[in-house]
Amino acid sequence: MPKQIDHAAYRLELARKVAPLFSEHGYSGLGMRRVAEELGLSKSALYHYFPTKKSLFLACTEVVMSPPEDDLPADRPDESAAEALLGFARRLEPGFASEMSLLFDYLRGKSPDEIAADPAMVLANEEIRRQVEKYCPDNDADAVLCLLMGTLLMRHFTGGRLDYDRLFPALEKLL
Repeated sequence: MPKQIDHAAYRLELARKVAPLFSEHGYSGLGMRRVAEELGLSKSALYHYFPTKKSLFLACTEVVMSPPEDDLPADRPDESAAEALLGFARRLEPGFASEMSLLFDYLRGKSPDEIAADPAMVLANEEIRRQVEKYCPDNDADAVLCLLMGTLLMRHFTGGRLDYDRLFPALEKLL
């Protein structure tokens, strides 16, 4: 009897394995042949699950952006919104530089309209905004998101010397 394969689960497993490869090698530095070799698959088997590199990247984005269960506000009821958001930024920080490098590599040469319509960017932007909106009243999510992303960027540019606690008062004012 032939082996039964759950194709959706296997596709998800492949995307989980490939996501770190994109972070390590960049979008332009990783071809489908190398991905297939890294996974121990034939190129045709890889193309069966992902017809293009862009579809593979989107699947990896879905994996990376799937919300972690521990980001739910109810899990930390005594935490203020500002504390929770700074904790969220701290959890994003370890992979931030490689993820930003990957994104800029992926977006290289695309127009603003192409970026705005790109499915991976739409998904990533919607999910990160959804995470921030959980802690923001009214329409402050964009301002808070800009502050958090700018904080992560400046922490990277200063070698981590920008202290999160210095941002706490500004974040409290926004909230």
